[in-house]
Amino acid sequence: MKNIKYILITLIATMFIFISCQKDDYEIGALVAPSNVNITYEIVGVDAENPYGDGSGIVNFVATADDEITFNYVFGDGFDTISASGVKSHRFSKPGLNTYIVTVFAIGTGGITSNNTVDVEVLSDFSDEEAMLFLTGGSSKSWYWAADQLGHLGLGPNFVEDGNENHTWPSWYQAAPWEKSESSLYDCEFVFSLVGGNMKYEQKNPTGEAFIQGIYSAELGLGDEGSYPFDIEGVKNAQFNPSSSIATTNGDYRGTTINFSDGGFMGFYAGSSSYEIIEVTENILRVRMVQANNPDFAWYHIFTNVKPEQK
Repeated sequence: MKNIKYILITLIATMFIFISCQKDDYEIGALVAPSNVNITYEIVGVDAENPYGDGSGIVNFVATADDEITFNYVFGDGFDTISASGVKSHRFSKPGLNTYIVTVFAIGTGGITSNNTVDVEVLSDFSDEEAMLFLTGGSSKSWYWAADQLGHLGLGPNFVEDGNENHTWPSWYQAAPWEKSESSLYDCEFVFSLVGGNMKYEQKNPTGEAFIQGIYSAELGLGDEGSYPFDIEGVKNAQFNPSSSIATTNGDYRGTTINFSDGGFMGFYAGSSSYEIIEVTENILRVRMVQANNPDFAWYHIFTNVKPEQK
């Protein structure tokens, strides 16, 4: 099974085409390739003294074309995204001054594409070498669910609730030790590696399953939340960005977010590939992730580098 976001896109597109065919007696009209694909961009913070930006690595893009339906940005750093309007901001996170080949595919009727490419040279001055060392061990390191700990999976609000700081910890729900042992959640292994100065990430599970959050599993007709077959294979890029959420600010988090390419996630699927680091040491990784289709939900995970054994 492919990643859920691509399944949903495919299903929606198929439904749209089917409905359109019904209305038009199964005629979809001429297939026209988009033309005149153009890309403009603005590096945030550029001035006479900072020709490559202010160090945030943020670049604002605008793509235009004739006869397009949507745009697919491929940023050249292992990350890509869809933008219906053609307007998109992206943060390039590799430390230092780097040049990226950014390609935009204009997608037309029947999936026909045309593309254009620009080279973007931009400065990023954010890094977290200590976190990278903890995660990778300097080469490659495996992490596992801290299943023997209370709250290894938790849920809290992603908003300020009644003036308190419940948005900084799993105040709504904390899983008991081994609570999900009937699923394949605890079979997961999360491998962070350092390759040529870049961090890579791979999720492994011998069952080929992932634990899917309840709203997503219901939308897909799978039933209650739990483990289901899922495409988790493949090595992803893992990059750091500075965190700026209310939880990071008020909860005294580390200030670093991990972003995974290609829809990567850490065992519990809730639509997001971004994880705020609350704490990371040689032995413990605590993160917070906001659910993609319900941004009021913040999920909390605890991982350890030694796989617990259930007694």
